[in-house]
Amino acid sequence: MTDVDRQTQLAREHRERQEQRDKNTGGGGTSKRNTIIGAGVGVVVVVGGIIAATTLMGGKDDAKTGAAAASTPSASVSASAGASAPAALPSSTAAPAAATCSYRKDDSGSPAKKVGIPPSKPDMKAKTMTIATNQGTIVIELATAAAPCTVNSFEFLAKKNFFDNTHCHRLATPETTGLGMLQCGDPLAKGDGKSKDDGTGGPGYLFDDENLGGIGLGRGTVAMSQSSEDANSNGSQFWISFSDENTQLSAQGAAFTPFGVVVKGMDIIDKIAKGGIIPFNGDPMADVRGEGSNAPKLPVIIKDMKISR
Repeated sequence: MTDVDRQTQLAREHRERQEQRDKNTGGGGTSKRNTIIGAGVGVVVVVGGIIAATTLMGGKDDAKTGAAAASTPSASVSASAGASAPAALPSSTAAPAAATCSYRKDDSGSPAKKVGIPPSKPDMKAKTMTIATNQGTIVIELATAAAPCTVNSFEFLAKKNFFDNTHCHRLATPETTGLGMLQCGDPLAKGDGKSKDDGTGGPGYLFDDENLGGIGLGRGTVAMSQSSEDANSNGSQFWISFSDENTQLSAQGAAFTPFGVVVKGMDIIDKIAKGGIIPFNGDPMADVRGEGSNAPKLPVIIKDMKISR
């Protein structure tokens, strides 16, 4: 049995045990949290010749495996080491096609900040998303034609000031998870490395995946967060990639809707990444096991978000 096969088997066996425990206890908040925690990376990622188990469905049984996987960091993707240029949107001269979007109630019991439901007809002229944070301003070029319903959701939420004064609650680094991303969009997150519910909040509605495979998930890409086992369950959480290692998520078949690329402010993301993490309750591998989120040591607070034509 190869290391990859063994990692996959461990994740499957743990998931089966968790499902059995949920049946025995009648389900509950824990299982609901696990379905949406973090970026929901439920795959085994090969990083720099090592196996990084980044399943966020894990538990104590996976701790030893996860710790061994993360013991050899991949220096090639550290933010401080010659980072590559951000990704760019594919060029296209075609006019965006008309789209109709469908948003449905999130009945998972997850905590939510409800501000309504976006309109079914998206604004196909949206071009950029500007995120003003306490660390600086980040500008994202939007892939509106390829992900109209995702952009439509952000435009709706931004107009409702949904993201104002919210914390980016999770910083995944290559050294701990084999991935490099800053995760934001949970309206209730505290971003302190202590709150077990960070990463569970949303807008009270869900919508389907878009543009899968349309943009690589490498450095500079902005994509939606959801459990890889819960496709088509996008809400308000998103992540900004600062590592080309994240392209391996697509290769593993993970469904994370890419909807834009950073065109200004990657230096801010790099600064946040270099600042390091606050390990969840002092244990950085708790993030890998799905017990909580490693927060950025440099606090990141979204002050305002705007979508512009």
